[in-house]
Amino acid sequence: AGPGHATTLAAQAAAEGFKKVVAVGGDGTVNEVAQALLHSPVAMGIVPKGSGNGLARHLRIPLNITSALRCLFTSEAIAMDTLRINGKLSLNVSGIGFDGYIANLFGGDNQRGLRGYTRLMLREFRRFREFEAHLRMGEGNVDTSAFVIAIANSSQYGNNARIAPAASVRDALFNVSILKKIPPYRLDFIYQLFSGTIDQSAYCRVIATREATVTLPAPMYFHADGEPCGKADRFLIEMVPASLHMLSPCEAKML
Repeated sequence: AGPGHATTLAAQAAAEGFKKVVAVGGDGTVNEVAQALLHSPVAMGIVPKGSGNGLARHLRIPLNITSALRCLFTSEAIAMDTLRINGKLSLNVSGIGFDGYIANLFGGDNQRGLRGYTRLMLREFRRFREFEAHLRMGEGNVDTSAFVIAIANSSQYGNNARIAPAASVRDALFNVSILKKIPPYRLDFIYQLFSGTIDQSAYCRVIATREATVTLPAPMYFHADGEPCGKADRFLIEMVPASLHMLSPCEAKML
């Protein structure tokens, strides 16, 4: 199996008439499977086996494998929103800047998992500088410097690091979280990230919108659901409402 193989398998299952297709893995695998199921009646399920499992956590899918499997038979399918970032599918959280830079480095790193990711972030944090950005949204224009511009359909990256605490996959909106570079001594920011209060931080501005264009003076790294996507200097972010049927054990209104 290699990149795109999960998409091929999911497309084959849908073509053969299966009513449900299940992704077993992390957000990258979930994204690949979803690519084959968009705008179809096939319901998608998740058995979380990744390092962060951001979307599964947002959807309240149990991390315990036995419980997750049981949920596949008891959950209702919700009509979930998805995003397109320069044409690339995003279900969970994508980003421009430091997190995109780390994702592109992490993609070639042998030390996967939270520990390897954290080690890489700490090593590269001092080197990476804020960049200038122009954001055009339906609600107005924003000119700013940023360390990260996170594009959030759901609330978290994974491991309960909630970059957009109020995000919903059912409201036809996405959240743009603009983060400044945080001084290393501000440990309270880490607490806010994991406690779901980052939107109260002076280092973070969160804007809910239906569309956005981000223009940069020079190409910058970005990622889609944690998967590296290289560089670009212009980003078109589009909301695609209710475009994927997703199984979740939680009531739709809570997602």
